[in-house]
Amino acid sequence: EELEEVREEYGPDAMGFFGSSKTMNEENYLLQKLARRYGTNNVDNCTRMCHASTVYALRTSLGAGAMTNSMEDLMNEADVLWIQGANPAEQHPIANSNYFRQAVLDGATVIQVDPHANKTTTSFDIEETERHQHLQLEPGTDIPLLNIVLKTVLENDWVDEEFVEERTEGIEDLRETLEDFDKEAAAEECGVPLEDIELAAEKYATADNAAIFTGMGMSQHTCGVDNVQNEINLALATGNLGRPGTGVNPLRGQNNVQGTSDVGAMPNVLPGYQLVDDDEARESVEDVWGFEIPDEPGLTNVEITQSIGEQIQGMYVMGENPVMSEPNANHVSDLLDELGFLVVQDIFMTETAEYADVVLPATTWAERGGTVTNTDRRVQRMRPVQKVHENTKHDLDILTEVGTRLFGEGFDFDDVEEVFEELRQVCPIYHGMTYDALGEEGLHWPCYEPGDEGDPFLYEDEFTTESGLGQIEGVVHQPPKETPDEEYPLILTTARLEEHYNTGTMSRRSPTLNRQHPENFVDIHPNDAERYGIEDGDDVTVKSRRGEITLTAQVTEAIKEGSIWTTPHFAAASANRLTNDVLDERAKIPEYK
Repeated sequence: EELEEVREEYGPDAMGFFGSSKTMNEENYLLQKLARRYGTNNVDNCTRMCHASTVYALRTSLGAGAMTNSMEDLMNEADVLWIQGANPAEQHPIANSNYFRQAVLDGATVIQVDPHANKTTTSFDIEETERHQHLQLEPGTDIPLLNIVLKTVLENDWVDEEFVEERTEGIEDLRETLEDFDKEAAAEECGVPLEDIELAAEKYATADNAAIFTGMGMSQHTCGVDNVQNEINLALATGNLGRPGTGVNPLRGQNNVQGTSDVGAMPNVLPGYQLVDDDEARESVEDVWGFEIPDEPGLTNVEITQSIGEQIQGMYVMGENPVMSEPNANHVSDLLDELGFLVVQDIFMTETAEYADVVLPATTWAERGGTVTNTDRRVQRMRPVQKVHENTKHDLDILTEVGTRLFGEGFDFDDVEEVFEELRQVCPIYHGMTYDALGEEGLHWPCYEPGDEGDPFLYEDEFTTESGLGQIEGVVHQPPKETPDEEYPLILTTARLEEHYNTGTMSRRSPTLNRQHPENFVDIHPNDAERYGIEDGDDVTVKSRRGEITLTAQVTEAIKEGSIWTTPHFAAASANRLTNDVLDERAKIPEYK
């Protein structure tokens, strides 16, 4: 009744819908279909907060906003692993222990680019120091560092001329951008010795197969798209794309963030990344759905929240916790206080659910079946192993019931496989998949026709851009929107811990996971600690222009002088009470870093 009332009084674009990367493909498919049947493209998911800029750059320059290779072929074929803005030992422990570690045992070289020394820096136990480099750059200087690498590649004729000539365009733009680029000055700005960066460039460019792994340290900037574009430039210029053991590979932050995007839970695309403003694509989906889809992209999740009280009068949040996950979180709390109508569909009473008018209790991942899509595009079946608790419903059942009550038809599915069958009708990259074909191991998309076995790596023959060519584009350094000054002299950067998961909705309830880090802390360099009179273990207040938190100081040389580091996992002391809600203009991702 409230959903109908909001639409009648304010129009369909007064509602915003949040999908969840912790739920199944089928559930996110139904949520975005519900939003579009309601009459709005205001639907988004947490990829906006982690890899929206990566998706944008990959899609624009290569053709698909996803990992170019599979973890298995990278483990077996890569000679160099370039890991930038990611900490797989802590944040992707399965990938690290099953794939990265094995690649290193087989002789792969690791180059890690990160402002913070971390478990990845020390986890591989590589005795030969020349096989492991950590470039500990100043936060926000990834573009200058990669420009040093690229100019070194150009100067030493390490460009794969045949690959560049036949399969790319834009190399001259890169050459012009770097013509007057001062490597020495850039290295000083990065805080990394020039010879170390040049050595890393040589290792990557002269390897038989070199793979780039990119994380949120690259994407969560107002220049996130350009950060990732420069990684793409490096891969294209050296010919490290289109074969096993190479590519540009985002390590996705949640178990189904790839699939949630694949199935269209985004404001600008329908299932399979078909643009909502493409008439032909929209009409092909309308033929299956039986209703018209709005032809203008909707608001992103941050834009939805920031528009409360203006355009937005109601929100439907499935499995997300924006009170903690969005930047400038104090302001988000104030806005939700003013929101006319809020539905939260979740497994716990989250900080966001405390603001809800209606709470719909859902079941956990272990209680229901469906599909998820892994970080390397592998679509896999999940099979339930637990009984369903009383007074809860599967997300799928909630959505089919809400959709049926609202619209009468189009949401009356009998089971999850029936939803998947409709999904594959409207999603070209899933079209050839069936539950039987997925089996125990799953399939990598794209699978265009029944019988396709999927593609472990992309772009063997051509890129799926309009021209069929990979796009090289020179980029220049852009500082963060806030830089140190007399009032706020330190740089804050943030990341996740191995034991905790995003907003901590699940992990903070686990005594085992809470044992190592029961509360938040801040890493501070010994020189900064001495300057501020801080001892290890002191309670300190950290303040930005948006808020302040109190937490425990951890004095360590793992962070560079002039920077501090903390996490978003703990409600009262979440880093997101401090972070900036300014966005990358193209990808609309916030500058968490």
